[in-house]
Amino acid sequence: MLNKDKIKLGIAPIGWTNDDLPELGKENTFEQCVSEMALAGFTGTEIGNKYPKEPEVLKQALELRNMQICNCWFSTFFTTGEEAETIAAFTKQLDFLQAMGAKVIGCSEQGRGIQGKPYPIFGDQKPVFTKEEWQRLFTGMNKLGELAAARGMKCSLHHHMGTGIQTPEEIDIFMEGTNENVYLLFDSGHIYFSEGTQEAVDNLVEKYIDRIAHVHLKDVRKEKRIKTIEEKMSFLEAVKNGTFTVPGDGDIVFDKIFATLEKHNYEGWMLVEAEQDPAKANPLEYALKARDFIREKTGL
Repeated sequence: MLNKDKIKLGIAPIGWTNDDLPELGKENTFEQCVSEMALAGFTGTEIGNKYPKEPEVLKQALELRNMQICNCWFSTFFTTGEEAETIAAFTKQLDFLQAMGAKVIGCSEQGRGIQGKPYPIFGDQKPVFTKEEWQRLFTGMNKLGELAAARGMKCSLHHHMGTGIQTPEEIDIFMEGTNENVYLLFDSGHIYFSEGTQEAVDNLVEKYIDRIAHVHLKDVRKEKRIKTIEEKMSFLEAVKNGTFTVPGDGDIVFDKIFATLEKHNYEGWMLVEAEQDPAKANPLEYALKARDFIREKTGL
């Protein structure tokens, strides 16, 4: 059983409103989103496109529901040479997250990324970094790691479909090239979607458990993944087709993930993140389904 004094549970707003596909959940308000999160039994959330931008306004709304911000997506562009702009934007994001009391920031290198573009997600348009691009990324992320550490926070890398850090091999290159104060945001759904095997999921969490700063619990429907490949869908088409779901509703087995977190005394957040069409997958219903599954498996 996992230690409730060390691990907190959150859920992402992407099941209610989707930043990359604004038409999904456009009818859902911020208030509905965070109220249903709290009703389902979660105490943390990440930032969504409908959240108030003023820390005091957002904090008040969350405190009313015994909720807090635990992380936020941040796009980096080091491989395309935008170091100064990325660092300036990162510093601004740190200011906001620090004001909200968050301890982690999740970065995704978006240089030449295709996750929001109409290209087959398993096609040949996926970025593959050159040695020079990798080096720019290492240098930039190490700087972000230092900036975050100086604030008592952790800078992490979110491996993601359609980016240059998607596969186990690419994650290895990144982790080997960055300093110890640059962490990994482990995402069960993205590694399974990329590789299609339970082994890839289990190996990744075990290999980098000592540098995992944040955990995304996301499930994948295997048959939808296969259809994505066969029909040459883009990432966003795959999302709309129901490839992702909440833990316990797809084909990933989470036992090794939970056992590894317990064995290594993981301390931090586990966050349910499953981008779905809320018109097809009622957000509250699926939040409750995820909460029940995690309670059953971990005791939290």
